[in-house]
Amino acid sequence: MALVTGAGKRLGRAVALRLASEGADVAVHYGKSEAEAREVVTAVQKMGREAAAFSAELTDVPAIQKLVNDAAARFGRLDILVNSAANFLETKFGQTTEETWDASLNTNLRAPFFCAQAAAPHLAKGGHGVIINFADIGGIMGWREYLPHSLAKSGVILMTRILAKELAPKVRVNAIAPGTITMEGDPPEWQEDFIHRAPLRRSGRPDEIGDAVMYLIGAEFVTGQCLVVDGGRTL
Repeated sequence: MALVTGAGKRLGRAVALRLASEGADVAVHYGKSEAEAREVVTAVQKMGREAAAFSAELTDVPAIQKLVNDAAARFGRLDILVNSAANFLETKFGQTTEETWDASLNTNLRAPFFCAQAAAPHLAKGGHGVIINFADIGGIMGWREYLPHSLAKSGVILMTRILAKELAPKVRVNAIAPGTITMEGDPPEWQEDFIHRAPLRRSGRPDEIGDAVMYLIGAEFVTGQCLVVDGGRTL
């Protein structure tokens, strides 16, 4: 069984559906996107897999603990945690406030840590647990107008390495750092910008992130790594 945070929208949704298509039951976490999360549950069930939606505020540690324990109790086990919930806040240097700083760090770094902490005992029971954290290339390149976001995602990469040592050998921990992944409805200038910046001259697709997730789940000799899926942007 897989718990996917932020599974109602965008990459979290794509990952949840991919996991179900590969045979996993899915606990669908959402914050405010209840309708979208219910749609994911329905789609997973149509694939013949079990699914349930769980609401939790990921800036609240007791809420995280309840989320993980409720999901594990509902399905009787927890094998995979995908920390995909995130925000992406523009914070120009001179206009950065405590509120935007905390909002970025709490959602993008603090929450994945406490999700991993709560999930670790459940994941270890089977001896082959998997945690996949979502960083992004801002945590590698550093973006001027997204300083707290970049710091948080850089922290996710280092946290992944530390947790891989902490939880081995029963739980493997890896991260994915996507480049620009465009979806239906995204502004066309996003893809146009990425065509100029990435050697492969295109933006990425959600299914390519799904491929990365499935690789890391199956790669039993890989832990503590950050798989960059960016069309060469970080080069």
